[in-house]
Amino acid sequence: MINVTKQRLKYIVADYLSTALALALFSVARYFMIDSINEVYHGFVNFLRSQGVIQGLIYFPPLMMLIYYLAGIYDNVIQRSRLHEMVSTFTTSCIGALIYFFGALLNDYIPQTRMSYEMILLLVLLLFICVYTCRAIITRYTTRKVHSGEWGFNTLIVGTSEAARKLAVDLKTRYRSMGLKVVGYVNTIDGFTPRDGLDLPVYELDTLDTVVVEQNIQKLIITPNRHGRRATVDIINRLFPLDLSMFITPDLYNLMTMRPRMSNVAALPLIDISRCDMPPSTLNIKRLSDVVVSVIALILLSPILAAIAVMIKLDSPGPVFYKQTRIGYHKRPFDIIKFRTMIPEAEAAGPALSTDNDPRITRIGRVLRKYRLDELPNFWNVVRGDMSLVGPRPEREFYIKQITERAPYYTMIHQVRPGITSWGMVQYGYANTVDGMIERLKYDLIYIENVSFLVDIKILIYTIRTVVTGRGM
Repeated sequence: MINVTKQRLKYIVADYLSTALALALFSVARYFMIDSINEVYHGFVNFLRSQGVIQGLIYFPPLMMLIYYLAGIYDNVIQRSRLHEMVSTFTTSCIGALIYFFGALLNDYIPQTRMSYEMILLLVLLLFICVYTCRAIITRYTTRKVHSGEWGFNTLIVGTSEAARKLAVDLKTRYRSMGLKVVGYVNTIDGFTPRDGLDLPVYELDTLDTVVVEQNIQKLIITPNRHGRRATVDIINRLFPLDLSMFITPDLYNLMTMRPRMSNVAALPLIDISRCDMPPSTLNIKRLSDVVVSVIALILLSPILAAIAVMIKLDSPGPVFYKQTRIGYHKRPFDIIKFRTMIPEAEAAGPALSTDNDPRITRIGRVLRKYRLDELPNFWNVVRGDMSLVGPRPEREFYIKQITERAPYYTMIHQVRPGITSWGMVQYGYANTVDGMIERLKYDLIYIENVSFLVDIKILIYTIRTVVTGRGM
């Protein structure tokens, strides 16, 4: 089995050291290229001891590590495209060189404008050569290990049909370079005896939580269930909480509403349904911006949050905050935090959606809902990693079961973190019926299909307009 954490650490250490080496070589080259530096520092050793050089070696490598992370360098550390690795390394080298020049060299002793360009180009080349050489060595070594079959991802095939058996054979022979090491099958039909001829262990679906841990399972491949589409979607719903990469075969693609996502044209065309079609760099930038914006919002809005808390306490008895279990990313449950807008015993008889002029809503609660101020504590859910600023609104399991009975494709929204706001909320608003939730769902699925940083910004702008105009209900 491949140790992904260890492999990622190799790239991190190599990137840090090679970046520091590139900057050190650049400092040496800069000393001999610019005569005025020698006149200022009176010797090579004094220049190397100078505050500027030392601070550069201290601060620049960590800055570049952040840039590498945001670029998605450390997301896929096993099956890396060498062309993508080369392009990413060159792009981040250009960004790093420009940052270093404008941050550290702009006021340096550079006699000519032309030499400024030469300095930038030199730093780009040194960063690219040093960093890419180390990455290429690690990637080549990793690729050889995977192609030889020595390294691989422990994989379970969900299904016990003839198609499942043939898939296991193909992954072991024709498509061994994919690194998917099949270690067993999963029986998905209660009371069914798997066919003869399966040369690997067969596990029951109910025991999968334990099997995943014991066998160090990292990937799942789902084959068609003989009971049809409804049964297959139910299985996918049960597998999402395992938080593993899940793939379906092309003959199951008609179950999904997304475009296929394949990274290796020479491999078996498996379609990843556990992740949305978003580049790792976008995902990382989205997550970082979520945290930064949420922390700033909580700090700046703290007086408003305190004022709302006081008004809630004065308006009606009960707690200030309201916690409710929702289903989030990969179907993991979490407690969403909101300001309380209803009387404490609002759902004493069971889950019930709010309606227009709902008597359970308090006076201050009606105002909070109109301007969506009750959702301000959601920023803390974003900081914790439960939610994102933009994403499909999370629902309760009680309503999810009703939705999936009529719209099985609902399970696709669990590919992303739920959000404080969404395109569905902007276009449709609150849904006070299951029919409304299904109607809003189409907007959320389209968002997942077209998710990008720019789309998120547009949705946030429309949300702000909705809040300001009081069209929150």
